[in-house]
Amino acid sequence: MNYKNMFVEALFIQLQGTLEKTVLENMIEKPKYENMGDWAFPCFELAKVYRESPQTIADKLKQNLELPALFEKAETVGGYLNVFLHKSDVSTYIINKILSEKSNYGSSNTGHNKVITIDFSSPNIAKPFSMGHLRSTVIGNALANIAEKSGYTTVKINHLGDWGTQFGKLIVAYKKWGDEKKVKEKPIKELLKLYIQFHEEAEQYEDLNNEGREWFKKLEEGNEEALSLWQWFREESLKEFAKVYDLLGVKFDSYNGEAFYNDKMDHVIQLLEEKNLLQVSEGARIVEVSNDMPPCLIKKKDGTTLYATRDLAAAIYRQDTYQFAKALYVVGHEQSLHFKQLFSVLEKMGCTWHKGLAHVPFGMILKDGKKMSTRKGKVVLLEEVLQDAIKLAEKNISEKNPTLAGKDEVARQIGTGAVIFHDLKNYRLNDIEFSLEDMLRFEGETGPYVQYTHARASSILRKGNFQQTDEVMQLDDDQAWTIITTLVEFPNVLKRALNDYDPSQIAKYTLDLAKSFNKYYGSVRILEEHEQKQARLALVYSVQTVLQEALRLLGIQAPDEM
Repeated sequence: MNYKNMFVEALFIQLQGTLEKTVLENMIEKPKYENMGDWAFPCFELAKVYRESPQTIADKLKQNLELPALFEKAETVGGYLNVFLHKSDVSTYIINKILSEKSNYGSSNTGHNKVITIDFSSPNIAKPFSMGHLRSTVIGNALANIAEKSGYTTVKINHLGDWGTQFGKLIVAYKKWGDEKKVKEKPIKELLKLYIQFHEEAEQYEDLNNEGREWFKKLEEGNEEALSLWQWFREESLKEFAKVYDLLGVKFDSYNGEAFYNDKMDHVIQLLEEKNLLQVSEGARIVEVSNDMPPCLIKKKDGTTLYATRDLAAAIYRQDTYQFAKALYVVGHEQSLHFKQLFSVLEKMGCTWHKGLAHVPFGMILKDGKKMSTRKGKVVLLEEVLQDAIKLAEKNISEKNPTLAGKDEVARQIGTGAVIFHDLKNYRLNDIEFSLEDMLRFEGETGPYVQYTHARASSILRKGNFQQTDEVMQLDDDQAWTIITTLVEFPNVLKRALNDYDPSQIAKYTLDLAKSFNKYYGSVRILEEHEQKQARLALVYSVQTVLQEALRLLGIQAPDEM
């Protein structure tokens, strides 16, 4: 039930189309204080149209406005028309709606079961899963959950970085300095050391880079030794990645990485040739995209392919395989030019479905204000961060609730939840400074604070022995109004989060709901025998249900006890 839209509709009818509905919607404000109403419409812009004072216009609107039944009254103050919802009726309606729909509250059929592919996480094999890959992983996973709740069929794709010149370099490093026994014992750690050593040596010996390029060319040509080493690096990497994905609770429908498209690129080049889009520039093959962008490089001078070639092949393969309506690429903002070029080439190729493609960029996780770099060894391992968070959660539980059943599992939920929430509460385009201390705080605007609020609500329901019945819950409690208006907003928040590809809106929403509930808990004796006791418990149930569902969408579990 979108009460704001009801108000917009009533204004639009009364103003006889003087302003468009979208304009009216953008003009409506939330009053500064709760006692001033639920929505306010400023009449200052209309003063120019009607040549009357804003106060006079507001008074006239008040006299003639026909508000829907769930609105109690309208008042004017200082050129604003303020409207008040009927607290008791709206409270009763929204609580019973949540009691009825449970975790389905907020679901919609916006997607009409259309397919949306989401390309996210995509770590490079033979390198550790670093904090740098956290953002893509958790943003992409949350967007998949939000899309599913909005009626889309999602295909979650982990486009592994399992091809490219870096594997030629790694093969050279392994052949020169590698120890098979050490690599078998700690594959990712040893391969990372070799990768770093290669770049340190290459600063002095430029020929190393040429050797790396030669070995990658051998890999592309199917050289048996190169392929065998590459396959080994890939298998060991996937085993390591699985540990992190298990901790985060993230699953994928496809692990087709760059190598999967090796036999699909000739088809792309053939299509580009047929459409006369390929040009030769200094021995390389390119596609001119537009005047304001550099050309898109398709094949290097030495005949090796590039990211663009693979991504073109991947986009075409995914459309052929899934017939997607939308395809999201959750990749850092430094790749923005690449995706502009990619989408532009597909448009030139006549792929009308390119309109459904979207790059979902995000900022970096910084360490001491600088980008983390695997090449220079400045890397923080995500698995270690998650394990540290879990250990800290275990310590807190042992101090505060030593007899808690299933402590290990609850600690995992709290620890991983803290890391995920710390990322997702930030707008995705902002850079985040890596700070283990901030991430693992268990008070303030954190995941554990929201989880604890959910556990508190669960505890109240157990103590109050709340049993849901078919009886309509009549809540008449003005102190609960902030909670009610927050619960009302949940479907609108989901809609905005999907439209803006912005899970932070849901994370911020959980904080608002948790704060309003904790304030209510501090001022109302919910479990006291009172004629409103069952209705108040129904309110607690509504908060618990929506918090749990909102956290689920973010990829975070909600313990019943902490």
